[in-house]
Amino acid sequence: MILEQFYLSCLSQASYLIADEQSGRAVVVDPRRDVEQYLVAAGERGLRIELVVLTHVHADFVPGHSELAERTGAAIAMGELAPVDFEFRGLTDGEVILLGDPATGVSIQVVATPGHTPESITLAVREHADDDAPAGLLTGDTLFLGDVGRPDLLGAAGRTSEEMARDLYRSLREKILPLPDEVKIYPGHGAGSACGKALSSETVSTLGEQRSGNYALADMTEDAFVAAVTDGLGEPPAYFEQEVAVNRAGHSNFDPSAAVPELDAAAATERQRDGALLLDVRDDQMFAAGHLAGAVNVGLSGRFAEFAAAARAPEQPVVLAGSAAEVTEARLRLARVGIDTVVGKFTDLHELSVNQELTSTQSRLTARQAAQAIAGIEGLQIVDVRGPGEFADGAIPGAVNLPLPRLRESMSQLDTSRPVLVNCAGGYRSIAGASMLRANGFADVSDLLGGWNAWQADKEAAPVS
Repeated sequence: MILEQFYLSCLSQASYLIADEQSGRAVVVDPRRDVEQYLVAAGERGLRIELVVLTHVHADFVPGHSELAERTGAAIAMGELAPVDFEFRGLTDGEVILLGDPATGVSIQVVATPGHTPESITLAVREHADDDAPAGLLTGDTLFLGDVGRPDLLGAAGRTSEEMARDLYRSLREKILPLPDEVKIYPGHGAGSACGKALSSETVSTLGEQRSGNYALADMTEDAFVAAVTDGLGEPPAYFEQEVAVNRAGHSNFDPSAAVPELDAAAATERQRDGALLLDVRDDQMFAAGHLAGAVNVGLSGRFAEFAAAARAPEQPVVLAGSAAEVTEARLRLARVGIDTVVGKFTDLHELSVNQELTSTQSRLTARQAAQAIAGIEGLQIVDVRGPGEFADGAIPGAVNLPLPRLRESMSQLDTSRPVLVNCAGGYRSIAGASMLRANGFADVSDLLGGWNAWQADKEAAPVS
């Protein structure tokens, strides 16, 4: 049996290659959109990818099932209830996919596990088809390590989060928990994903470890489970709704070799004024020192794709700014979340020093300077772009919590004529938020260097609330 995990840290997303070494038949599960690594892995082992399985309709990224099917001729499969508009093989509860000999070869059993979504499936992989118990479970977004999938991401589809949570309770108790402790758990996401709220940084575990350490698998009533998994979820990132729409409708295949027009500073800023998102993907220090006016900074060093997606309006064209290598990487990461509207790039960064009438800088304050501004500037608006849980654990007095993943929709709560101070935990999200506000008409915006961490460290700055 071959069972290989491909983990993408910047999206906290796991995909899998399963194969029978003797027959050479292989299945890829929840692939990301740049599919070359699966083809290389299969080629090195002499495998044929015959099937691409999606465990559910994803909300946080656009998978590469279409790209992989085009490259290999593989069929696309999902749970039979999947509400999608493209052709797929519907997998039924209990169905067995044989990859080798009917008795001794590798097999995959389909287990319907609704709860995160109605069509969610778990894949039980057996090293030998006649084994009593599976060697591993590919749980998609049903069971994470330390958590379970959010039951609230399809609320607009006519199901309440409580209804979905009750489905999830039964899926876990009836389909997964009866299995032996030694069964390995291979989840669809890890720490940092917005598809859960308390995910572990580990990427593989056992059912026994989860039985003893995962709060959602503790012995509790159905009502208690519903309360536990729906508490403290917060609003999902706004772009999730767009992702679900794309993943239901199907997408055009991504071509990483397609040329992107090179723009000079004047053309790039003109596209921004005409409605494009001018996205500067350099690090925060370089951006703060000088950038094209109207640009939004989301650096590649952090969770770039999800925050860039949150900064973009639906269907909004994108112009990328940065070095040639950074722009190439950014375009790939944007494609992973379904953003194919990159219409130009600005890579001649020397122009930032010679076309200063088209450039701007970012005001950044130390904790001490921020405390002085709070004390001395009348009408200062303090915007904390961390998550609700982070904010609840402590915040700058007077701050309003507008999490970055939904800042584009919530900035209307602020007064464009008043100065703004933006903070996050360490500075990555705050400069993104500050630049978003400036690009949307806020003239006087600063961000807190080092964020909440720096504020707490400077005991003389100010008290916390």
